[in-house]
Amino acid sequence: MAGEYKLLLEGAQQLVLVCTKGEKYLLEAGMQHLAVLENGSVVIGKDGCIKAVGDSRAIHKQFSGASFEKVIDCSGKCILPGLVDAHTHPVWAGDRVHEFAMKLAGASYMDIHQAGGGIHFTVEHTRSALEDELFSSFRHRLLRMLRAGSTLVECKSGYGLNLETEVKMLRVIERARRELDIGISSTYCGAHSVPKGKSAIEATDDIVSIHLPKLKQLELNGEIHIDNIDVFCEKGVFDLPSTRRILQAGKDLGLQINFHGDELHPMKSAELGAELGAQAVSHLEEISDEGIAAMAQAKCAAVLLPTTAYILRLKQPQARKMLKEGVIVALGSDFNPNAYCCSMLMVMHLACVNMKMSMKEALAAATINAAYALGKSHMHGSIETGKQGDLIIINSPRWEHLIYQFGGHQELIDYVIVKGKVVYKNDSVLGY
Repeated sequence: MAGEYKLLLEGAQQLVLVCTKGEKYLLEAGMQHLAVLENGSVVIGKDGCIKAVGDSRAIHKQFSGASFEKVIDCSGKCILPGLVDAHTHPVWAGDRVHEFAMKLAGASYMDIHQAGGGIHFTVEHTRSALEDELFSSFRHRLLRMLRAGSTLVECKSGYGLNLETEVKMLRVIERARRELDIGISSTYCGAHSVPKGKSAIEATDDIVSIHLPKLKQLELNGEIHIDNIDVFCEKGVFDLPSTRRILQAGKDLGLQINFHGDELHPMKSAELGAELGAQAVSHLEEISDEGIAAMAQAKCAAVLLPTTAYILRLKQPQARKMLKEGVIVALGSDFNPNAYCCSMLMVMHLACVNMKMSMKEALAAATINAAYALGKSHMHGSIETGKQGDLIIINSPRWEHLIYQFGGHQELIDYVIVKGKVVYKNDSVLGY
């Protein structure tokens, strides 16, 4: 049925806007005052963007003569922005379920890594996998994330470490970006680990001299699109000078800097990120006080990953200290074979319980601030006129149930909407 507008969501018990003034991000003080409307409605146009947001009575009056392709009655429910997952590794073959047992028995991440497991195990399987096989499993994971409310996901390469496999992974990400109804921010992470048989310096030379020029050519040809560059800056992996070289080379090609830092050892990664103008640094379990101050000053987002600290039994990132000192705090799932979590709802719950964030802070960190960490908060992360119509509708009269309930999102999320299109509808009916 044709209509002037694509979608009307009307009569929500709570409409969680997050922002109302076009903020690019929220700091600690702003997070305490998330914009929430009672009895709210949203209008989305045919271009997939939000045309109006407000009190249901005012929207009904303003659009009384308008026609809509679809109308959803949200009585007794909540509308929230689509969630943004700011850090994932979703393209790979070969799970590592056997390593989970090793971790439970006391092996550390680096113990497994140095024994040839970890990233190297996945690299071996990903190199041998066909592109279609990788796409099939990647598609399945993305759709799981979508059903759990994520409408924009950062997706890294990094399980190839050689040019051929890194390109294969980036092609898979590009195919998903074109074919699936989910937003993707694509990240080249060829410096995820040092390939076997090479030194970190040799690997750095390869990335700067061979990988990046080739990727730039593929982008110019329209074969792939890359948004970000990433390096695993860590003791025994890529040191600070090598990390600097790779990130600067990527930045020179127009890529946003968004990298792993200060996870297992204090490396001064946060300070480096601030110096280089990074959009974001992830992990940061071992960040220094100086690093916190530098990131706050540089408006460099801290992407905290509570699943990783939980699964690896690491000390928790200092979320409270970062927030207090003016850092832009975002969240990500770190979905990968080492931390198999597709749900930003569980990420937010863990952030509240283990990192002592409030529910308002966690929601802001998983929406507007996660979008900022990807350089996309101008169109994502809040429900505001002009932004992309990415929303979720939950079957609860209070939005906090999104975080309060630990697991079971398949009974909580009624709709997931991307660009005004219903991409998931929960039709399940429980029988007793």
